[in-house]
Amino acid sequence: MKRDNQSSVSEFILLGLPILPEEQGMLYALFLAMYLTTVLGNLLIRLDSHLHTPMYFFLSHLAFTDISFSSVTAPKMLMNMLAHSKSISYAGCISQVFFFLMFADIDSFLLTSVAYDRYVAICHPLHYTRIMTQSLCFLLLLVSWVLSCASALEHTLLLAHLSSCGDDTLPHFFCDLSALLKPSSSHTTINDLVSLTIGVVIITVPFICILISYGHIGATILRTPSIKGICKALSTCDSHLSVVSLYYGAITVLYFFPSSSNSNEKDVIVAVLYTLVTPMLSPSIYSLWNCNMKGALKNLLAEDHFQCSFYCVSF
Repeated sequence: MKRDNQSSVSEFILLGLPILPEEQGMLYALFLAMYLTTVLGNLLIRLDSHLHTPMYFFLSHLAFTDISFSSVTAPKMLMNMLAHSKSISYAGCISQVFFFLMFADIDSFLLTSVAYDRYVAICHPLHYTRIMTQSLCFLLLLVSWVLSCASALEHTLLLAHLSSCGDDTLPHFFCDLSALLKPSSSHTTINDLVSLTIGVVIITVPFICILISYGHIGATILRTPSIKGICKALSTCDSHLSVVSLYYGAITVLYFFPSSSNSNEKDVIVAVLYTLVTPMLSPSIYSLWNCNMKGALKNLLAEDHFQCSFYCVSF
């Protein structure tokens, strides 16, 4: 929203969650507990030295991204639930849009990198160490950051050049891009076109790559004669598939389900799902199938190391 003499917006009012006043205290405690669980659960992955190995490289950066992603929106939402004023400055709103989009895009690329890692591990196990080198891991991470920053910056710059129609209220608990585009008095054709183009590159292409990776994995598993081998191969992918389902499931509900009269409420509820619920569940999902993650939890609590069996597979 361009700030000019005719239409100047110095701050926005975030209407927040569509909840009753008597529910606010209970939901505040719930969301605070979810955010703290997200931070602590993902810090477990980042801080334990036993997990700083090449196979946990992408998982570690996913944990950092999940913490950052939730931290873009959750603290401000929690502050507004307690405060009488629910405003956010213009600069703060634009910054929130940038970092929200950037970390969401990085998540998409990292999930795709993990899918490729699982493809190499299952379909080409003898060449795994030769293919998944440290250089390749850093290259995939660098590409993820560069493309995500470029995408978020493009959206933010286009948004900053729009003019506001004077309505400074947003029916959301954070500065969502779609919520900001709706009240704009400027033509948003370019913004919509860029959103569609970047959405295909950042969301659709990585999702197709994930499907292709798991298509090859499925074909390889079906050629495995041993039931034990099939179960072991599946156990290396189930946690990642669960997180992918949560991530892309929320996107599908938000952008592909038909809009209704209460579409704003639907957008807000789905936003809670992918900004709070998914990042909170990710470390739990990984640890349920991962003995090393359980060992890390034991170490963090100053208990004895959790001893994994020989057949406990990583990630």
